[in-house]
Amino acid sequence: VFAMSRATRLLDLLQLLRRHRYPVAGAELARELEISLRTLYRDIAALQAQGAHIEGEPGVGYVLRPGYMLPPLMLSPEELEALVLGARWVSDRGDARLGAAAQNALTKIVAVLPKDLADELDSTGLMVVPSWSAPRVQVDLGDVRAAIRAESRVNVRYVDLKEQASERVVWPIALGFFEHVRILVVWCELRQAFRHLRADRIVAWEPLAGRYPKRRAALMKAWKIEREEENARYEAEYPRPGEMATVQ
Repeated sequence: VFAMSRATRLLDLLQLLRRHRYPVAGAELARELEISLRTLYRDIAALQAQGAHIEGEPGVGYVLRPGYMLPPLMLSPEELEALVLGARWVSDRGDARLGAAAQNALTKIVAVLPKDLADELDSTGLMVVPSWSAPRVQVDLGDVRAAIRAESRVNVRYVDLKEQASERVVWPIALGFFEHVRILVVWCELRQAFRHLRADRIVAWEPLAGRYPKRRAALMKAWKIEREEENARYEAEYPRPGEMATVQ
């Protein structure tokens, strides 16, 4: 019961800090949470140890800086297994930078877990079978992901399956990880349409200054709608065998 009440209190403290853009006094935080200053200082130290970017000190005030925070008390054993399995998949099938990031994240998660859960995850029976071969790409996929996050326009040189080369400016919005290929979803300024580029056929990648004029979330939504419409047209034209009897 104590662990649950403390977990709830820590989450409440995080939510309270998120509401304040500027440092807030410890006394005010303690008053809103109905706890003592001593307990507040202990809770802030606990959150900082778990990775929360809380800056400040007694008598000055506290502020929560942007960052990633993963309180282990909020995760069930199956949720933790899912995270471990996903991290191991990325470590095996991601590019070098993404694989290293997955290993680092997993190390941080295990480091703040209670010992019994950490031991259980270390010996989990969930495994990722090593892939036969990683897709070979000429561009750094870390740079590709950075452009997606920054919503950057990028000048690319691309060679299609017919070995025809083209140069174009694209707006990268998503990167798909398939077993043997990586597919980059872009809005192509040349075609004025969404395009899917194989990462292994991108031979040059040059980010341009400034962001593209639309938000990536809006582009993703438009792309998903377009894909759903294409899938619906395909299924109407080529119904599954079990649905043939219903087609008039």
